[in-house]
Amino acid sequence: MAEHGAHITTASVADDQPSIFEVVAQDSLMTAVRPALQHVVKVLAESNPTHYGFLWRWFDEIFTLLDLLVQQHYLSRTSASFSENFYGLKRIVMGDTHKSQRLASAGLPKKQLWKSIMVLVLLPYLKVKLEKLVSSLREEDEYSIHPPSSRWKRFYRAFLAAYPFVNMAWEGWFLVQQLRYILGKAQHHSPLLRLAGVRLGRLTVQDIQALEHKPAKASMMQQPARSVSEKMKSALKKAVGGVALSLSTGLSVGVFFLQFLDWWYSSENQETIKSLTALPTPPPPVHLDYNSDSPLLPKMKTVCPLCRKTRVNDTVLATSGYVFCYRCVFHYVRSHQACPITGYPTEIQHLIKLYSPEN
Repeated sequence: MAEHGAHITTASVADDQPSIFEVVAQDSLMTAVRPALQHVVKVLAESNPTHYGFLWRWFDEIFTLLDLLVQQHYLSRTSASFSENFYGLKRIVMGDTHKSQRLASAGLPKKQLWKSIMVLVLLPYLKVKLEKLVSSLREEDEYSIHPPSSRWKRFYRAFLAAYPFVNMAWEGWFLVQQLRYILGKAQHHSPLLRLAGVRLGRLTVQDIQALEHKPAKASMMQQPARSVSEKMKSALKKAVGGVALSLSTGLSVGVFFLQFLDWWYSSENQETIKSLTALPTPPPPVHLDYNSDSPLLPKMKTVCPLCRKTRVNDTVLATSGYVFCYRCVFHYVRSHQACPITGYPTEIQHLIKLYSPEN
């Protein structure tokens, strides 16, 4: 039994297949980056709509463009996406044997590279747009008072009814693939990797050494461009590469910050912080000890403590909780700004009218 489940936590030496925990962790990494950036943009847009409002309106397109630059940079230089490279993984072309595998520093072939970009960048963008469309159509359908008279309205109502089942089938497909991967029946934990024609593997020692020496080799082999067009192409490539490198470096630092925030705002940590920083509970306010013989309070509960008569137009003082006649307590509070019984500081707005069931 242990032999059949050993590949869940340890990879096979032959194919160097990562564990399910590694692949799920790298999948969730980019999923956490998008909401975090979206929250930052939302705060900026709310603080200054004039300057940052366009970032919120075009967030999906801007994020997709930045994601495209980052993923293309990593796929062409490390044979992995940003999150895969972060966890020490690489993409291996399907059909490559262990001996014929390319080094990660060589990048993916163009066919697999563009397939991977479509899967990593375009599909998530389309999925987000589809979910927003479904949400807007559902709101329109819920608040619409017109019957579905046209074909279009009948079509999108049928689409709204079918979408949850389609989404459930899509998520179920991924779940089944992950179960097959755990049981060792599949080389991919995600159907999208199969569509891209690649599988995931761990970086080898040769891959790590080649990635470390690649920047030095690139600078040594760089030759001066001769023509103007070559200079422009070289400058454009450097600019795009610099932007992608800056984004990737910022994401690498931001990932640790996101993980720290996730830990900081977790329920377990918040309970620990509250237990460490909570101040002692303050004692209740000291009330005067009024016994039955106290001259301040009447013995009958229906008598006003000020006029010593049956209360008329009962009014409670919110600062102390005692009940008086409205006329009596109003004049007293306006003159003394204090409760007649306890002496607590009081204002006119602390008077609250009481309504009995008889009234």
